[in-house]
Amino acid sequence: MVYKLTNKEYSSYLNESKQNMQSQITTLNNGLRIVTSNFPQLESVSVGLWINTGSAYETESTNGISHFLEHMSFKGTKTRTACQLSEEIEDAGGQSNAYTAREFTAYYAKMLKDDLEKAVDVLADSLVNSTFPEEEIEKEREVVVQEIKQTIDAPDDIIFDYFQETAFPNQALGRSILGPKEKVRSFTRKTLQDYLISNYGAKNMVACAVGNVDHNAFVSMIESRLGSYKSDTSFVPDKQIYKGGYFTESRKIEQSHIAIGFEGLPYKTEDYYPTMLLANMLGGGMSSRLFQEIREKRGLAYSVYSFAASHTNSGMFGIYAGTGAKDAKNVVPVICEEICKVCNDKFSDKELKRAKTQMKASMLMVLENPSSTAEMLARQMLIYNRIIPVSEMVERIEKVNLNDIQRLAQRIFSSNPTYTLLGAIDHRLEYDELQKLLKR
Repeated sequence: MVYKLTNKEYSSYLNESKQNMQSQITTLNNGLRIVTSNFPQLESVSVGLWINTGSAYETESTNGISHFLEHMSFKGTKTRTACQLSEEIEDAGGQSNAYTAREFTAYYAKMLKDDLEKAVDVLADSLVNSTFPEEEIEKEREVVVQEIKQTIDAPDDIIFDYFQETAFPNQALGRSILGPKEKVRSFTRKTLQDYLISNYGAKNMVACAVGNVDHNAFVSMIESRLGSYKSDTSFVPDKQIYKGGYFTESRKIEQSHIAIGFEGLPYKTEDYYPTMLLANMLGGGMSSRLFQEIREKRGLAYSVYSFAASHTNSGMFGIYAGTGAKDAKNVVPVICEEICKVCNDKFSDKELKRAKTQMKASMLMVLENPSSTAEMLARQMLIYNRIIPVSEMVERIEKVNLNDIQRLAQRIFSSNPTYTLLGAIDHRLEYDELQKLLKR
């Protein structure tokens, strides 16, 4: 069932947002940006520190260091042991975690409103005062190596690492977030300290709290702990140039995992929202063309979908399908046929309307979750250096028309394809066959 909102309901929501979810921004003297959004009806607060760095900002020799540093930040500080860092959050009934992406690293927690300062203290301590004990480095190296092995053993995970590397070869954006085992095993305390100095600075950080939070009080908490943190970074971002290509890996498993991709768009583009709508209409849900053609009508795959991923200076538009060993050669022509259709003939008004409704509904549902809202606000500050009002996002979605979608489809699908297959692939179509099908 599609979640539909009337224009009256949208207006009501937007008016309520202005009253109950006003975001406030303060920038400290060292450049650290602080964002809050107050939900006074809640008893909890979602809080975190987001840093504009990740695997896309590593060198080849330090591939995997962003993720390893994220692990090591919770392994002891000047005043707390690893156990104490987790106990202080959990003793108060809270939750904490962290993640590393290609261009972002985040450390976050969710607490009851009266325990916000405790969470801020633990997160800031982990960031500023980590000591990286040698014995913890030795242990955590092997923990991360096991994580790498686990990912390699999961074909529907590892295919996307292969996919990214094939699309962006010989550059940081194409390398694995986890890094190779041999690099992880080479990291030392100095490697971690050097990376922290070069890639972490107040100017590429955002502290965000969403929930029952007082902005001025939160600013004071952050300023007292991070107000004197160094401002600048010294890393030089690597290129982000989409190339495309072909990669296969045969495994003795039941399925063939297929990923087909094209050059997408960066964050700061007027076509950002049309790209998201195109991904939705082509393969974003059960009513999408790919799902209907491949799963519902032909029964060729359990999982099939399309997605759009943006980066600072480039992007990726991808299609994934997991199918049986003998069906790989049948799935790819159907995908190519649907791509050609959207390039040569427009989607229907009904399809565009449905995609817009789904996109707006998904966006509004995110705003009902404080943790998801904090993530969204922090990323907006890191990418655009401003909070994008809900009304502006809705307006930009509504402005997209069928000509925009077709123009964008013709642009994206004319780029050199990325074609990655993993698993039972004896019955695959080769790269040159894929290219021919896409030119029909």
